Amino acid sequence: MATAPPAPLQQSTPTTPAPASTSISATPRRIWTRTRGILLALVVLLAAAIAIAAVRSGTQHGRLDPRSADPYGSRAVAELLADRGVSTRVVTTSEEARSAAGPDTTLLVTSPDLLTDRQQSRLHAATKDSGGRTVLLTPGTPSIDTLAPGVTADATPSLDSTLSPRCSLPAAQRAGSADVGGLRYDTLAPDADACYLSDGLPSLLQLPAADGEGDTVVLGAPDILFNDRLDEHGNASLALQLLGSRPHLVWYLPSLSDDAATDTEDRDFFDLIPSGWLWGTLQLTIAAALAALWRARRLGPLVPERLPVAIRASETVEGRARLYRKANARDRAAAALRSATRTRLAPLVGVSPAQAHASETLLPALTARLHTPGQDLLPLLFGQPPGNDAALIALADQLDALEREVRSS
Repeated sequence: MATAPPAPLQQSTPTTPAPASTSISATPRRIWTRTRGILLALVVLLAAAIAIAAVRSGTQHGRLDPRSADPYGSRAVAELLADRGVSTRVVTTSEEARSAAGPDTTLLVTSPDLLTDRQQSRLHAATKDSGGRTVLLTPGTPSIDTLAPGVTADATPSLDSTLSPRCSLPAAQRAGSADVGGLRYDTLAPDADACYLSDGLPSLLQLPAADGEGDTVVLGAPDILFNDRLDEHGNASLALQLLGSRPHLVWYLPSLSDDAATDTEDRDFFDLIPSGWLWGTLQLTIAAALAALWRARRLGPLVPERLPVAIRASETVEGRARLYRKANARDRAAAALRSATRTRLAPLVGVSPAQAHASETLLPALTARLHTPGQDLLPLLFGQPPGNDAALIALADQLDALEREVRSS
């Protein structure tokens, strides 16, 4: 049985190892090697985000709060106003802010963009005819059109922090240069005072009320109210004049605890998400796409590698034969021998490889090539499986003899 080698196996020289394809199966070591760079980058980003959040939370604690003595608080302004007889009251709800509006009151709205559309509309309705002053601190596109009709916010902020007045507003002329460079505004109101211009657009607008009583002040930067910036340039003078024109100052710090802020009427899901989260999600999506392009597998030819052990072709044939014998697979062994013989004989007699296993094409070509006429090759090349090992060995001998005869003819 072992002397009948299956024909499909190709022989190779003992000294030349057969090339093999490199294994590309995913192993834990391979996965770790490929992903450790991404994991390290994520850890660094997470650590940086935690550090930035910790630093910002420490330095901007109580931001624009008149009770806070932190660098970004506004306690210094409140104390200076108190020395001049101006009382300061902090409110955190839009209802308190509306009810406090009056001719003897200045209402400071620190974060107008945090108010909902309904809060903005109701606040403007309460202040436009109150006769007092309303100071809007850095209102952007979400709020400026409602709280200060006729005013638009420019998309490009000022590049300079410190600006000179260049207007006729008495408060600005007395203060001189101040740190008001930030958001810039534009208005078509003919009686508006536009001060602290940058590239032709002001960072401070003073809009008189339609009935001549009261006004609205739009300020593009909060720096003049910070504790650590109050003593620079004319910041203190400008802050005191803008906030101290009335005996009472209502300092409105919008809060999430405000019941009006939970009003979701005519608002969809995306309106409830802060704009920073939307931009952050977009940035993370772009970063993920770039990381995928960076780490994507570039398909190419398989890399051959030398086998650690060279196996002789005869040993491979003998091992395959023993497996066939152990499984009594004489039918498969015979089929392999016949198929390999037909494949080798076809080009010798002028038959294409595609027709090598078609008896009606291969047998006539073989008969015309052989010197022994009348030989029936159908049982030999396309016959039934042998019934025992001796018949299988005889079949191998006959196929070998047939191939020698064709090659020598």
